[in-house]
Amino acid sequence: MNVAVRSTDRFVTVDGLNIRYLEEGSGVPAILLHGASLGSSADVFRRNLRALGSNGIRAIAFDLPGFGRSDATPDLSAGYRKKIIVKFMDALKLEKAALIAHSASGNAAVGIALEQPVRVSHLMILGTGSLLPPLETGGAKVGGREGAAQARLEERMVRQEPSLDDTRALLQANLFHHELITDDELHLRHQNSIGPSFVEFVRRHGATNEGGGGKQPLWQRYDELKMPLLLIYGREDRGRAAERVELLRQRYPKLDLHIADGCKHLVPWDAADLFHKLTVPFLTR
Repeated sequence: MNVAVRSTDRFVTVDGLNIRYLEEGSGVPAILLHGASLGSSADVFRRNLRALGSNGIRAIAFDLPGFGRSDATPDLSAGYRKKIIVKFMDALKLEKAALIAHSASGNAAVGIALEQPVRVSHLMILGTGSLLPPLETGGAKVGGREGAAQARLEERMVRQEPSLDDTRALLQANLFHHELITDDELHLRHQNSIGPSFVEFVRRHGATNEGGGGKQPLWQRYDELKMPLLLIYGREDRGRAAERVELLRQRYPKLDLHIADGCKHLVPWDAADLFHKLTVPFLTR
């Protein structure tokens, strides 16, 4: 049963973990998945929930284990990330839902869509760089000077808990519209970057990534997806994302693929209006 709710903190037990989530609206269920950067949590979608929830969508964003106010898990594998998303759906008694995934969560969302298509009604990808084809650079990193500066900042924050200024600098690196960084947003992001959240960030940073080993890249498997797919990338995002989007468009000319001007990596913030304009008809038509 769909019940209209406010986007206040809620908690549910999933796989023995206390998981915090936000929910707004009623209608088509959509799970919004945040990325893996330091300070990430369901709050990255707080500004989007009401816009979606007031337009026929049951918008649900949750803190993945070890982020925000959710319990941590010893299992840091990519397989467990997919498992916990599906188990979260089970806990909310959702047989099927749309998955809206930002940044690093795009890989898990595509993986679930490929492996368990009956659970995914629609799939949206927001700024996931690893789901774009690489440029022909002879293996060179394509982040540029700005990307290198951000990488140095993140590496430093692995060694010491970030200051408020560090948190601001990392947000600025991911945002085109710096005026969106209000005092409330900054302090909330900082709160989710220190203490237990920082400890878990260091653990994730030191973990061996699952994958590689000759597996076919996920960006080469879009034609295997059985559900409607929509992708949004920022034109000013790191890693020369706009150029790579054009490569993807050449390979899959029928993809519902969008570039947001004046947008870096935080698509739900920088391109909020476009995100809402595209998402509502995509999920409800």
